[in-house]
Amino acid sequence: MAEALTRLRAVAGRPATASLASAAAGISAAVYLYGTNPHQPGHWLPRCPFNWVTGLYCPACGGTRMVYDLMHGDLSAAFHDNMLLLIVSPAGLFLYLRWFAEGLQGRVFRPTLKPRAQAVVLGIAVLWAVVRNLH
Repeated sequence: MAEALTRLRAVAGRPATASLASAAAGISAAVYLYGTNPHQPGHWLPRCPFNWVTGLYCPACGGTRMVYDLMHGDLSAAFHDNMLLLIVSPAGLFLYLRWFAEGLQGRVFRPTLKPRAQAVVLGIAVLWAVVRNLH
């Protein structure tokens, strides 16, 4: 039993483990989402906690609908669901793929943002949230 636990800890500590697990979870979620229209009520999809508490849209609200629309080839609907998230998605995808590739090569990928860049990202997210909630 102790030997199995030691092996499990060794596998969990490898750089590729987290990226492979997240890929498996992401693929599973995508398969479910492909057949589940989040534009229609009554599905088992999580609601944004910020929206649930405040009734306001957070910067990521509409992300699930956006992904659904992208998987079904409806770029204009995806743009309508969350314009900013759609625009920055390629950068996020690049970072994810880089993390995945580095993990498979046995390296740890830890991108960092300088404080000024963090402030810019936070400022854009807050501004986007305000703009979305004006109408």
